[in-house]
Amino acid sequence: MLKELLRSLKASMGIYEARDGSIYGLLAEFSDPAALLHAARQVRKAGYRHFDAHSPFPIHGMDEAMGLGNSKVAFITFFTGTIAGFALAWWMQWWMGAVDYPLNISGKPFFALPPSVPIIFELTILFSALAGVATMLALNGLPRPYNPLFYSKNFARVTDDGFFLFVAASDPKFDPTATRQLLEQLGGYNIEVIEDRGEEDVTPATAPAAEAAVTTS
Repeated sequence: MLKELLRSLKASMGIYEARDGSIYGLLAEFSDPAALLHAARQVRKAGYRHFDAHSPFPIHGMDEAMGLGNSKVAFITFFTGTIAGFALAWWMQWWMGAVDYPLNISGKPFFALPPSVPIIFELTILFSALAGVATMLALNGLPRPYNPLFYSKNFARVTDDGFFLFVAASDPKFDPTATRQLLEQLGGYNIEVIEDRGEEDVTPATAPAAEAAVTTS
């Protein structure tokens, strides 16, 4: 139960686990953004949850097609950064002025809210910003220098003109044959089985051996 919960949590961050020790999933290429959007919507309708779409630019409607919903960054930032920063600043001003080092200045109270507002405001903003950045990195599974998709030669075109849909092997509905047939029916081509090779070096394909030099008489 706990293992499945952790697997789902990691999948929500785009971090998938290999299946049977090495099979990471299936990667299919699509001709254009509309085909990729249609494929993502149909894959989700088929019941898959551990999949991701990759394109050189954002595609309008992809979040709805993948069922991503609203971002959780603002919600988590509010409770972990905004409230924490506000409470810490309030407590720090009270403790420093009224408990740790109280000074009676012209009969003014040891702790008063008006002069404490700038510190409370600044710490609230600081903690909110730090929590927002940390939450964004965590929900995106970053930093992540290694990804098994880097072993695909075709995937290198994702920053240029390639549109790809990846279905992870960790998905409960994943079946190498049935999932491949589904991707083919949706118009996918260049379908590859991606393996997780750990930290093995990703080396580009070697160029064909040069033809033997022609000797002249």
